[in-house]
Amino acid sequence: MQAADVFTKLDIELKPDPSRTVIRPFSFDYPEAFRADRPSRAKMVLQRVQALDPALRTRMLALLEVPMQERHRNSDQVFLRRFEEMRETLGDPAVDRTAQLLLGAYFSQEYAFESAALFNPSIVRLPDAAPTDAGAVRFLLSLRGIGEGHISSVTLRTGTWGPDDQLVVDPPSLHGVPPRIERDIDGWVRLLCEDSEDVSETVIFPVLPSQRQGVEDLRLVNFTDHDGVESVIGTYTAFDGKTARQELLRGIDMRTFEMRPLTGAMAGYKGMALFPRRIDGQFVMLGRQDSENIWLLRSDDLYSWEESEAQVIMTPKYPWEFVQLGNCGSPIEIDEGWLVFTHGVGMVRGYCIGACLLDKQDPSRVLARTPSPLLFPSNEQRGGYVPNVTYSCGGLLRGRRVLLPYAIGDEYSAFAVADVDDLLSVMAPA
Repeated sequence: MQAADVFTKLDIELKPDPSRTVIRPFSFDYPEAFRADRPSRAKMVLQRVQALDPALRTRMLALLEVPMQERHRNSDQVFLRRFEEMRETLGDPAVDRTAQLLLGAYFSQEYAFESAALFNPSIVRLPDAAPTDAGAVRFLLSLRGIGEGHISSVTLRTGTWGPDDQLVVDPPSLHGVPPRIERDIDGWVRLLCEDSEDVSETVIFPVLPSQRQGVEDLRLVNFTDHDGVESVIGTYTAFDGKTARQELLRGIDMRTFEMRPLTGAMAGYKGMALFPRRIDGQFVMLGRQDSENIWLLRSDDLYSWEESEAQVIMTPKYPWEFVQLGNCGSPIEIDEGWLVFTHGVGMVRGYCIGACLLDKQDPSRVLARTPSPLLFPSNEQRGGYVPNVTYSCGGLLRGRRVLLPYAIGDEYSAFAVADVDDLLSVMAPA
């Protein structure tokens, strides 16, 4: 079998939908040179709203609520919550509910979070999923959406894979719902998504200064700790427009998530992905810290990753990966070892997907790898938002079959399935 024949591409594609929007905070102020000796722009808006005739405020609210309530099930709650977030900044004004709703709307924006792209998917088993038909798996899929300003957010889907290779991605809700945000003094936040009636309604958009330009490339894993506690954990790239760093999203349940920055010398880079369990008592990750090679990282602390526990385990070897080599998502444990999907960058900045096998007891040992790519841009798929890119943030194992969601042209997402034995058969000894 040739490497290009290992995967069977499925007919399902997920494309960006500009009609899906979420209400998110909107902030503004004067440029620094114009702030002295004057009220803030926020207080100027407050004064203008307070000066309106009450009858006009009522008419304005009626005009606002018609389109907002059509597109957002809980728009009034969101606007009132936003007013409460701004109350101290506004000087704790004594205003009625109508004014509170209007002010909340002035400090909010409707954001089409996937208007430009829906890509770089990751997939895990859905926690506590109800039993399905024999051989079927319920899954949680994360996708990176790009909207106005090239800002990245995370959107979620659910679906069923099996029996056989039948794949169903549940239709997303028409609504996008912003999480309620609780901030901690240590710089992490809790996202409360109790307003979401379906997980597809939850939109995780930038909330911290480190994420100002995007929450990028979430890599999910079903993690089981040494005490048997299971959780969904994801690492992602927080980008503020200048620098990137790794942060961690931990699902307390499908309605509550925690976001924390990772610390240590090895955390200021892209692409880290967590192994699904500890090895020799330590947390273990893969990464591409030097933007060229695959690194293995170990730590006693899930949130701290230092250089002393890091080593390069795999370097570019074949022409399709001469520029850069990196892991796609978290390693998948199989009988033979750790199956890792990789991405390689070659000529004209073309991204292809390959794979390697790591030793189960010592994952710093690379046992085998694919000399040729498994998935790559076809003639029909070379265009897109970013041409010549095929990319994934992780796959799902069911028995000896693998489902790999992958992105095309940094624009939309597709799916492919393969047999583990076929994957191993096209690998060469490392």
